[in-house]
Amino acid sequence: MSGHSKWHSIKHQKAVTDARRGQLFTKLTREIIVAVRKGGPNPDTNFTLRLAVQKARDASMPSDNIARAIKRASGDKEGASLAELVLEGYGPGGGAILVEALSDNRNRTIQAFRHLFSRGGGSLGEAGCVAWQFRPMGVITVESGEMDTEELALKAIDVGAEDVVVESGVVEVYTRPETLEEVRAALERESIPVASAEVSMVPKATLELDEKAAVQTLKLMDNLEEMDDVRHVSSNVDFSDEVLAKYQE
Repeated sequence: MSGHSKWHSIKHQKAVTDARRGQLFTKLTREIIVAVRKGGPNPDTNFTLRLAVQKARDASMPSDNIARAIKRASGDKEGASLAELVLEGYGPGGGAILVEALSDNRNRTIQAFRHLFSRGGGSLGEAGCVAWQFRPMGVITVESGEMDTEELALKAIDVGAEDVVVESGVVEVYTRPETLEEVRAALERESIPVASAEVSMVPKATLELDEKAAVQTLKLMDNLEEMDDVRHVSSNVDFSDEVLAKYQE
């Protein structure tokens, strides 16, 4: 899962900038609206909404914005017009890329994705071509700082984590989707600061590419992430520290 962890860490770091934060709030608002449309405005009885609201809070989205998004979902047509899409393709070198999106114009979105994949040295594939290589998992990100990462990992396993990946400055805790909230709450009771928690598509196995193809794959994923319609981008590529350093130069 290390490839997923490193890419997730890059996204988390980049999202703190003002420009990214503004775009992120727009995406989070749309997720809240769709969640309300699907399961109602009460987070206590709507698991998807509960996760969307918590994700917004993790991103420091103001409570007023969250409340307005929930209210909007009951009074306008935006949520009804948004469709959930899962698009699959291949990056440079053959790495699998899975894109989850919300769109009010399916054809436009697919064409935009096709263009980005092609321009980035990859190709948009047919439904089912890579989805089998991923599974949904809860992903909890902890900024470890000065914490003992081994002790943190053991605590996470003790409270129900399926796996733990330690990277430089970040620990990612993997859970079953249905136990995400339970494990998060248990970590917070242990005074472990959670930076984010979400259900994400995680590769069952990872693929190593040469440096050039790996850097190109990161660039393609970054360009996909910048699209307003995109919720998540996942890949099965295992990005080495050298590739990450090269990409961030």
